[in-house]
Amino acid sequence: MSIHQQLIIRTPDDFSFSENLEYLSRSADECMFHIQDEKVLRAIAIEGKPVLFRMEEHPDGIMVTISGKAEGAASGVERFVRDWLDLGRDLLPFYELSEREPLLQEAVRRHSGLRVVGIPDLFETFVWAILGQQITVAFAYVLKRRFVETFGQAIDADGVTHYLFPSAETVAALEPEALRELKITARKCEYIIGVARLIADGELTKEGLLGLGGDRAIEHRLTAIRGIGPWTANYVLMRCLRSPDAYPAADVGLHNALKLVAGLDRKPTLPEVEAFAEPWKGWRAYATFYLWRYLSSEAERG
Repeated sequence: MSIHQQLIIRTPDDFSFSENLEYLSRSADECMFHIQDEKVLRAIAIEGKPVLFRMEEHPDGIMVTISGKAEGAASGVERFVRDWLDLGRDLLPFYELSEREPLLQEAVRRHSGLRVVGIPDLFETFVWAILGQQITVAFAYVLKRRFVETFGQAIDADGVTHYLFPSAETVAALEPEALRELKITARKCEYIIGVARLIADGELTKEGLLGLGGDRAIEHRLTAIRGIGPWTANYVLMRCLRSPDAYPAADVGLHNALKLVAGLDRKPTLPEVEAFAEPWKGWRAYATFYLWRYLSSEAERG
């Protein structure tokens, strides 16, 4: 990639680049970024113009190399990376909590330095959450790749094709049949286009949601949207709106993780899932994310 700017993003002492890189490497079907030689390459839009950047570990934090001459590229990329990796969060209270909580201790010790890796774009978060409803994560990645490669903008650099996530405006202009061709269910096609139209019309924005004043108010607003239930609403709260306390209590992966760490011979009931998390209030999103990561790392260990 041709280099136009470089910057160092300082990270908290408890941030682990390798742990976050390991999380980002979890699927070979990820289409929003590429990982090569422990470097992450990604294209994003800044002020409507594509910018390609590479991030890698540096003794002082993260070194970012930017290709692209968009005005404000450096500040835009830095804002994006800080949001993506939740670098502004003080995790000391969470780590102190985890030491007192038997269900969290091993997960947090094993993956210390991991952040809730986010999805800064609101529309992308909704699409990923809707695609993932009631199917395996592996198949959700396949559907996302089809969606992005069909409707997203492609950028070729050094023999690698990068994609910008399709804009809400692009998808709002589609009819459900266009998405059905990708083998997305009819209802999910309608849900995705419905959300795209709300965002494109300015009725649904990050700023507007955050201005509602709290998780429960946001959840109430989101679940009023067709196709958005409590699980999806809490997923959006966690990954995009950055609530450290969002809790997707109905999540199957969370249930499997709790079954593992609690030593149960069955999946916990929903009341048990809620009760387990009672002591984690304020940090339930981080607890969930670490339990997800612990479950997948146990699966990788075989």
